[in-house]
Amino acid sequence: MSDDTIRLVTIGRILRRRWRLLVVLAAVGALVGYGASVVFPPRYTASVSVLLPGQWEERELLTQAEIATTSAVVDRTAATLGWAGVGGSDLRDRVGATVADGNIIKLSGTAETPERAQRLSDEMARQFVAFAARITGADTAADPETGPEALRKKVAQTNTRITDLANAADPGQTVESVQARTELEKLRTALQDAMKKLEEADPSANKATMVVMGPAAKPTGEAPPTRVQLIAAGAALSFLLAVIGHLTAARINRRLRTAPEIAAALGTALLGTVDVPGERPARRPDSGGPGALVRRLLGVDTRWDVPAARVSGDEASRQVRYRRVRTRLREKLPAPRRLLVVVPEGDETAHRAAAQFVAEAEGDPALRVVEVEMARPLVPDRATDSGALVVLSAGNWTAVELAGIAEACADARHEVVGVVVSDPVRARTGRTAEQPPQQRAVPVAAGDDARGGSA
Repeated sequence: MSDDTIRLVTIGRILRRRWRLLVVLAAVGALVGYGASVVFPPRYTASVSVLLPGQWEERELLTQAEIATTSAVVDRTAATLGWAGVGGSDLRDRVGATVADGNIIKLSGTAETPERAQRLSDEMARQFVAFAARITGADTAADPETGPEALRKKVAQTNTRITDLANAADPGQTVESVQARTELEKLRTALQDAMKKLEEADPSANKATMVVMGPAAKPTGEAPPTRVQLIAAGAALSFLLAVIGHLTAARINRRLRTAPEIAAALGTALLGTVDVPGERPARRPDSGGPGALVRRLLGVDTRWDVPAARVSGDEASRQVRYRRVRTRLREKLPAPRRLLVVVPEGDETAHRAAAQFVAEAEGDPALRVVEVEMARPLVPDRATDSGALVVLSAGNWTAVELAGIAEACADARHEVVGVVVSDPVRARTGRTAEQPPQQRAVPVAAGDDARGGSA
């Protein structure tokens, strides 16, 4: 799988063969999410709407939303609330402002309780409206002697004074009185025109004061992420990481899966591939204990990344493969010889294939099965045997491990005459083939014999 594209069939294989482990990991992730919800207390969010009457462009509304969350507004809000240990910098991460349709800015505040969240949002809105009024000049309460309203009052007083001066002028029709009244009217007209131009130039003249559209509603639910969301996120994340971990492990897997690769790693010729009907592997003596029980319960005692075994033919077709391998082996041997059949330790499929092959050989050539430990392979020294035949299954061993077998055979002065790859298959349903009389248990060299003693 290291060179294959990850497809949906691979994901499906993981789900089918590792579903117990995935369920357990998802449950662990859910517990972690629950623990996170306990460590981080729930938060509540309340929001309030502020209406901006008049004509506003979109960029102006965005500017007002940015102003609502500036330190000038947030610091004043924190000072007014007076919460212990909560300053403007702390509130800056708890408040937000967004632009809604209809010249409306929605202010939101998040706190530990619904009441505090409601109070935070209301105070935020009040401070924002007050600050916006000050920067636009609409707030004249702080200094009644300045601002556009004070200017209008001055103009009204000037107009009244001009009227008084016009009335006090000589009511006669002298040239001087007529000129005086004319100059006064020109002055009144000039003041009115100047005031009109000033109102038109003032950007806030056509925009009324912002209005808070009611108090913030008391929140009834937690702000995300809620406890349920944390639990679900923990379970989903653990499940996803487990699947990714399986795919990553399969990607970096260096076990050889094809017969030509195995033959090249051993430095010998491929004699053929034989079929071995799939059976549940027997429990080895060292497979007991609590750890093995847990592995069986979780389904990790069997590999998931091997394809499903293909359906085998009948017993006769399988025996044909064994006979062909025996024929090729005889052709490679110059004379009748005794050979060691080297089988990796723990490879049950290879063990059964070796037993069947020894039975099919019928002593020509004479074969003796030897099991070697893959961690430190050791082959018996050359005595009556004068060669080695390696039998193993694909997808279980790396090139380094197979090279170790070849070196062990060379160290014991055995020539590796070939390799036979065993392929597990599924027997056809509804057809029971009789066990051939030749297939019988073949003793495996072990103990002192595996270390080089006489057979």
